[in-house]
Amino acid sequence: MGKTVFITGAGSGLGRGTALGLAKKGHHVIATTELTSQKTDLMRVADEQNVEMEVFKLDITNERNRDQIKAYDFDVFVANAAINEGGPLAEIPMDRFRALFEVNVFGTLETVQIAAQKLVEKESGKIIFLSSMAGISATPYVGPYTATKHAIEGIAQTMKKELENFGVQVATINPGAFDTGFNDRSGEEIWKWYDEERNFTRKEDILKQQEGLKDQFNPEDMIEKMIEIIPADHHKFRTVYPQETEDQLKKTEKERWDMGI
Repeated sequence: MGKTVFITGAGSGLGRGTALGLAKKGHHVIATTELTSQKTDLMRVADEQNVEMEVFKLDITNERNRDQIKAYDFDVFVANAAINEGGPLAEIPMDRFRALFEVNVFGTLETVQIAAQKLVEKESGKIIFLSSMAGISATPYVGPYTATKHAIEGIAQTMKKELENFGVQVATINPGAFDTGFNDRSGEEIWKWYDEERNFTRKEDILKQQEGLKDQFNPEDMIEKMIEIIPADHHKFRTVYPQETEDQLKKTEKERWDMGI
């Protein structure tokens, strides 16, 4: 039996691949994109692949855009839209830091509040937050994004308890580092404001951390995992993938209890 899945941020990366994959599996997908150009492109690809899905532009930071969610009925709401940007927390310009929170936390929660209202009325359904390994770990110079995903973890864990009495499930999906271009774009943003003459953070330290971007996972595997988890009636609250990322995060969490300064 197919589910109706509403997914934000389906214009690129994991969201796009997952929306197409769910539709191919026979689910009714309502996919939204931040930009009109992404909408046009996703519709073209869906048409080429002979996949039926509803696609429209939805910038989650725009109230009029968000209001459109109210017109749809769905079983699962996937809060996937997010932006990424790196930089040392002691020096990142605050307008950049606020911009990340505006999308990844405030805009996300505002869409989820609309979804929650609808699902509580139905007394069924599921909300999935696209978190990240960054919601659990902390990597130098990935602090702004990490902070937003730690906030999402707190929101999701709290909402799980608040909504279960209404028959609404809440879960997170926490991808590791996948090669969708999302992390690479984040690494580029820092050079728009960083100045070796002015900033005390050493350029070579940032570049060394960015070396890790050369060794990312194949996104197709994560997309398959998301296609499996999103429509499922029963699964763990937190889905970390791949397994090596889960093992790494469990080790990190354990180490934090003994960490000195």
